[in-house]
Amino acid sequence: MEKLILFQGDSITDAGRNRELPHGMGVGYANMTAGELAYTEPYKYIFRNRGISGNRVVDLFARMKVDMINMKPDIMSILIGVNDVWHEYTKQNGVSAEKFEMVYDLLIRELLEELPDLKLMIMEPFVLPGSATENTPEHPERWDFFSKEVPLRAAAAKRLAEKYNLPFVPLQQRLEEANANAPSPDYWLRDGVHPTAAGHVLLKNAWLEAYKEYKLGE
Repeated sequence: MEKLILFQGDSITDAGRNRELPHGMGVGYANMTAGELAYTEPYKYIFRNRGISGNRVVDLFARMKVDMINMKPDIMSILIGVNDVWHEYTKQNGVSAEKFEMVYDLLIRELLEELPDLKLMIMEPFVLPGSATENTPEHPERWDFFSKEVPLRAAAAKRLAEKYNLPFVPLQQRLEEANANAPSPDYWLRDGVHPTAAGHVLLKNAWLEAYKEYKLGE
């Protein structure tokens, strides 16, 4: 019987998936990962993407039952955190670093209680300077805010992965190193947050490396 791999998160995971199709995977790293695994390990998995654009950790927690527990995935990854910062900057409706960690902790704990055999992977939220994040005359402190606050959520995600002995997928340093030689600041992330096609391949490669390192397919 095929096992279920579930990709969960915000717009980076969503990547334009068709909500009318339960199996719609979008055009990002989730779809790329599914395609590669389906090719290299045929007939082993089915894949689902339930990322929703704009989600914060509190939104993820609110839909945990229907979009995670009820689906009974065998393997699942979560990428969340940048909107908890972004929404605070643009709408004053973000989630503080302390609350982010508290809610994320509750989410992981309940998931593992309800699905004790779940193989859960925590992906690191990330940010680079870009059109949505860098300082401008209209937003003179925007990058200062993003570059301070996103790493706080990343550190919280790493602590929780360690607390629950879960695979953690580091992405920030990997993107920074890739971006150091980029011909333009939007080569990997088109606006400092959302990956380009090349950026999604980078995420896909990181996901698959963790999948192999932690032997999640066994």
